[in-house]
Amino acid sequence: MQPHLFSIPVRYFLEVAEAGSVNQASKRLYVAASAVSRQIGKLEESLGLALFERAASGMVLTAAGHGLLAHVRAGHDEAGRVVQQLQGLAAQARRQLRLACTEGFSSGLMPGVVADFRALHPQAEIEWWVLSPAEVVRHLQQGEADIGLQYSLAPEPGLEVLHAARAPVVALMRPDHPLAAQVRVAVADVVRYPLALGPPGMTARRLFDLRCNVLGLRYRTAMVSNVSAALMADVRGEDIVLAGTLTAAPLLRAGVLVARPFSDVQMRQRMLQVVGAVGRRGSGLEGVFVAHVVGALRGVVGGGGVAPAALARKRG
Repeated sequence: MQPHLFSIPVRYFLEVAEAGSVNQASKRLYVAASAVSRQIGKLEESLGLALFERAASGMVLTAAGHGLLAHVRAGHDEAGRVVQQLQGLAAQARRQLRLACTEGFSSGLMPGVVADFRALHPQAEIEWWVLSPAEVVRHLQQGEADIGLQYSLAPEPGLEVLHAARAPVVALMRPDHPLAAQVRVAVADVVRYPLALGPPGMTARRLFDLRCNVLGLRYRTAMVSNVSAALMADVRGEDIVLAGTLTAAPLLRAGVLVARPFSDVQMRQRMLQVVGAVGRRGSGLEGVFVAHVVGALRGVVGGGGVAPAALARKRG
């Protein structure tokens, strides 16, 4: 049923004009005839014009009534088109899913997750953007994205954490690297080798730089790139890449690289988060995607997720 965009007196006027009778209009409106007459009287009084002649045969439009009827019908048709357009936009919004993630998710995880989701939900219209950490936050806060995936060191204002898991920074290296024989490595050990790492704004780089500053350590970079695939594509000799196991998962499974966790607790303070804007009422498709991506994350990084309620208790 199409919703009405007109006031009650105008709606009742239209029904009486088309039915030619207050009684017939009241039946079509499912209201008492007296209520219809009262609304018609209010409309005539507000306009200062008689819209009907009360005749034995029923309600006959006056010249003013005919003029108003033409105007109302034109407006009714236009209102119908507006309602259809709005309903079409709402239907499109229910199909649309706007995703934003940082670069670390864009190679190892998200391509497969998005492809599987599209196969399960072919009606979905997906926009997927790979952005810097600051841009992911901004897109969510400004309503330009529905769901975000990011690595985080602290809560972001205006964002709701839908799922979180610990995502420590690890040292990635060739299996024959001198440090590969160790179960854990220290930052003080790693700085003795050429490093491939992201730019200063990336979470892994921020944690590593903070730890080096505390310890008074300096290091040499073999490569700096904001594309993790580039860092891991050309690991030579004694190079070490600083990243997470999720980013490097395909190379770790293939045995091309090995991952060694840090003994420095500071390098384990990073969280992987699936986030949305606080207070935003999303479509059902968004909730389905969150469940889908969380399942994929647990399959890759294990079941160490932290529920939103637990996060709230920790923040409180």
